[in-house]
Amino acid sequence: MSRLKVDNIETRSGNNVAMDNSLQLKSYTTAERDALTSVAGDTIFNSTDSKIQFYDGSSWQDTATPTFSADYLIVAGGGGGGYSAQARLAMGGAGAGGLIGSYNNEGTGGGGSSLDSITIIADGTTTYPVTIGAGGSGGNLSGGLGTNGGKSQFVLLASGGMPGGYRYDNNGKYPGGSGGGGASSNNNGMGGLPEEGYAGGNGVNYTGNFDCGGGGGGGAGGNGTNASGGTGGNGGSGLASTITGSSVTYAGGGGAGGGTTGGSGGSGGGGAGGSNANGNNGTANTGGGAGGSFGSTSGSRPSGNGGSGVVIIRYPSDYTISQTGLTLTTATDGSDKVTTITAGTGTVSWS
Repeated sequence: MSRLKVDNIETRSGNNVAMDNSLQLKSYTTAERDALTSVAGDTIFNSTDSKIQFYDGSSWQDTATPTFSADYLIVAGGGGGGYSAQARLAMGGAGAGGLIGSYNNEGTGGGGSSLDSITIIADGTTTYPVTIGAGGSGGNLSGGLGTNGGKSQFVLLASGGMPGGYRYDNNGKYPGGSGGGGASSNNNGMGGLPEEGYAGGNGVNYTGNFDCGGGGGGGAGGNGTNASGGTGGNGGSGLASTITGSSVTYAGGGGAGGGTTGGSGGSGGGGAGGSNANGNNGTANTGGGAGGSFGSTSGSRPSGNGGSGVVIIRYPSDYTISQTGLTLTTATDGSDKVTTITAGTGTVSWS
């Protein structure tokens, strides 16, 4: 059976035209498209961007708003170490910053939780809020109480870690992502938020010679340990994530101060506790809780400061991120880009 082949098909009023083959738009690169003399309604396939585009009379537009799924890791700032109202008291380690995440079914939510990825509108104008939480300040006799770490945000919020315990108050009025450890004379550790972190350990009451220990701060991956005699409790463990392409651990709790031995910081940036020494700082951009101090007979020792938080976003490499008010770097891992945001409050968008 013979077929009629023509170069052009013209429409007739009142009739439809049926074709066996799919419709193929004329393909142009972006440079070729921009060299055209176009009028409103012209439609092409942009081979540079792999998109169907139309001319609206002044500029070329995509026929549909592009979207993609982004994975994330959001870590808040770690809490500051505890405060001492007397020289020779062991201060609790601080809780790690709250941690929430979605990548690779790793259970990357603190407290054993995990969340779904986020759908991003990549039109170049839709913006998404980002904040990197600061680490909490450590307490000391002259400078006041330890403070919570700051919240971090990428659309969702992660809560800052609790400060370590201190004399006369067990931090019940300071909720946070991971719980702070108890002080030696008020020895109850505090719980973290269920989907962000774990509880701090308990301290022990002081003895006649003040040879005592505070409790370790909670981490994203586990509780802080209880003190034992003059040995401070250890900080709770953090959580490992491979969102960057390598395994990195975040949000470890701070170790407590101890009259004999300070507690160790939890894996993931937790600061170690001191023994007749200052508490150590949590590691920056891990959300690590600060270490608690143990004071000498001549005066109190300051506890450490919490580590700042971080936001990490993983998304297809076809898209380009823009930002305002933030400090960030972007790397490529396989077919994805990974943007790590380490400071600031601002917004991000994609095109």
